[in-house]
Amino acid sequence: MFPNVYSSHKAMNTEKEIQQSTVMVIDDASDNRHLLNLILKKEGFKVMLAKNGETSLAALAEELPDIILLDIMMPDISGYDLCKKLKADERNHDIPIIFISAMNQSVDKVKAFSVGGVDYITKPFNHTEVIARVNAHLDIRRLQKKLEEKNSQLSQEILERKAVEEALQQQNKELDAFSHTVAHDLKGPLGIVVGYTDYLINDPSGMDSEELLPIFEQLRQAGQKATNIIDELLLLAGVRKQEVQPSPVNMLEIIRQTEIRLALMIEEYKAEIIVAEDWPIVIGYAPWLEEVWANYISNALKYGGSPPKIELGYTEQDDDTVRLWIRDNGMGLSQEEQSMLFTEFTRFNEIRLEGNGLGLSIVRRIMNRLQGDVGVESTVGYGSEFYFILPKA
Repeated sequence: MFPNVYSSHKAMNTEKEIQQSTVMVIDDASDNRHLLNLILKKEGFKVMLAKNGETSLAALAEELPDIILLDIMMPDISGYDLCKKLKADERNHDIPIIFISAMNQSVDKVKAFSVGGVDYITKPFNHTEVIARVNAHLDIRRLQKKLEEKNSQLSQEILERKAVEEALQQQNKELDAFSHTVAHDLKGPLGIVVGYTDYLINDPSGMDSEELLPIFEQLRQAGQKATNIIDELLLLAGVRKQEVQPSPVNMLEIIRQTEIRLALMIEEYKAEIIVAEDWPIVIGYAPWLEEVWANYISNALKYGGSPPKIELGYTEQDDDTVRLWIRDNGMGLSQEEQSMLFTEFTRFNEIRLEGNGLGLSIVRRIMNRLQGDVGVESTVGYGSEFYFILPKA
C-alpha cells in the first residue's frame, strides 16, 4: 500500500501526459462524484462519471479510461463484483482499479486486492493523496506498456535474427551441395578428357583416323557435358541474385521458342509433342519460364516412353492462378522418388538420371522467386505430370 501523503515531485507525469489520461469515477454518491470530478479536472485529467455498475459498463463499452476509481458499496452491483467482472473481460483487464471507500477494515482492503484492485483509498480522502496515487499507477502502467513494447520489439528482432540464421544455414547447405556438385559432376567428364588426352600423348602415332574418331566424339561429349553443368550452375546462382519485375507473358510463344531450342534433341528421341493452342496470360518472367519448360521437356524426352509422347497444357484454377503442366508416357515415379525431386542437387536414381541433377533445382528456385509453386503427380507404370503454378494476369 502507498503512504497517505505523496509529495508533488513524486509524480512522473508531464502536463501533456496528464491531459491525455482519462480517469473513470464509479460511485453512487453524487457528492463524491462531484468532488472527485473537480479535483481530477483541476489537475488536467479527462473524467468519466458513472453512478453505478450498470452505467459504468455501458460507458466502458464506448470508451476505455486509463484508470478507474471504484466505490465498493453500490446498489446494483458491489465494487468487488464489478472489479471481478471488469478483470474477466480481456478488453478491460489491464486497466488499473483503485478502490475508494469508507470501509477501512483490513479484511475489506485484502478483498479489494484479491479481486484485482491495485490500491485502496479510505474515505474521507485527501485531495493530494488521490492525485498522487492516480499519477503513480498511471506511471506504472506507462512503464509497463513501454516494457511490453520493448519486449515485443526484442521478440521481433529475435525472430528476424533467427530468420537470418536459418537463411544462412540454408545457404551453407546449398554451398556444400554446390561444392559436391562441382567436385562430383565435373570430375566425370573432365576425367574422360584427361584420360583420353594422357592416352593420346603417350601414343600419338599408334592410332589411325578410324580409331581416333570415336575418341574425339567422347572428348566432345565430355566437354559439352562439363559446359552444360557450368551453364546450369551459373543460371542457378543468377536466379538467386538477379532482380526481375514479373509481368504478363505469352506462354505459347515461350513454349515455341523452347521447342526451337530443343529441336535436335526432339528429333533425336523421335518425340511426339502435343501443345495446347490457346494459353492464358500469366504473370512471370519470360527468360526464366523458358528455362522451366526446357528442363521439363528435356526430362520428358529422356525419361518418357520409347518413343516419348509428351503433352503440354494448362488448368485454370479457382484462386486466379494457372497450373501449367507437362505429361509424359514414361515409367512413372514412386512416392519416394517424388519426395526427392525439386531439392538442391539431389539425384533420385543414378541409373535413370542421365543429366546432372540441377534442372529441377533451377525450376524450384525460379518458382520461389516468382511467388509460384511446383510439383509432380505420378504413378508407377502410368507416366508423370510435372507442373508449375503462376498467377493469372
